[in-house]
Amino acid sequence: MSGRRILVTGGAGFIGSNYVRHVLATTDDSVTVFDALTYAGNLSTIRDVDDDPRFEFVKGNICDPESLEDAMRGHDAVVHFAAESHVDRSITGPDDFIHTNCFGTNVVMDTARRLEIGRVVHIGTDEVYGSVEVGSSKESDPLEPRSPYSASKAGSDLIALSYHHTYGVPVTVTRCTNNFGPYQFPEKAIPLFTTNLLDDATIPLYGDGLNERDWIYVDDHCAGVQVVLDHGAPGEIYNVGAGNETPNRVLVDKLLAIVGKDEASVRYVTDRLGHDRRYSVDIAKVTDLGWRRQRTLDEALEATVAWYRDNRWWWEPLKQRS
Repeated sequence: MSGRRILVTGGAGFIGSNYVRHVLATTDDSVTVFDALTYAGNLSTIRDVDDDPRFEFVKGNICDPESLEDAMRGHDAVVHFAAESHVDRSITGPDDFIHTNCFGTNVVMDTARRLEIGRVVHIGTDEVYGSVEVGSSKESDPLEPRSPYSASKAGSDLIALSYHHTYGVPVTVTRCTNNFGPYQFPEKAIPLFTTNLLDDATIPLYGDGLNERDWIYVDDHCAGVQVVLDHGAPGEIYNVGAGNETPNRVLVDKLLAIVGKDEASVRYVTDRLGHDRRYSVDIAKVTDLGWRRQRTLDEALEATVAWYRDNRWWWEPLKQRS
């Protein structure tokens, strides 16, 4: 079999599973998914690739060094998505976030060091920069995380980079803006809003609705990760964003129009604790590697709503359980 062997941690989750599809569809590489199958990762998310001869699934937790080493051995590259990732959950229960995102990342990097893995990409988030009132964050900007989630991700970035600077592990870090698209657990904004509207329920909108995010379609993010894996320089950080900075209120209006609902479907709720006002990242470095966004925000929202409309079998059981 030609191509590399890539281990994808968290590959049964939202972004990880879409990355697996991207690799299988666009390269000759084979993929091993290593996932603990927590509430946000499940086998139904990857069942469409299960019969691909280049795909393998291994159940395991990144915080377990022995099982991770067994799974990682023999691979050429590691793409590390596995993380606790929901800000609201981190506010009510931060311990799991610190343990998984910091300790777990340390286990991933130390295992990659001992096995002399040829390439490692650590997937981060733009939330580590904190709220950006004007302009866009550069990779060299100071980190100012303001939630337990973003603080744990900032810590994981630094842990990953320390393995490059101390041990020479070929680690590259990406920091992406807010993803959306197929197979996103319906606790996050766009799938929650979309599925609520499809069920004739209301949308809970935080505060005044003017918090601003850069929304990127998950396929575009996955293409960016692949470009960084192939061409990024070890020890470097690459922001990945779409230039779609949009207030939440405007995002909601777009979804209402697509689904055919009106203002009666919007319910304003008390703002999240420490809610960052705006995120935006400078993407010059990843653009220099040859990456470009392929879908506009409106095109991607249309495609996403259509997917959730057509795939109730996937998200309805998840909403019922949660």
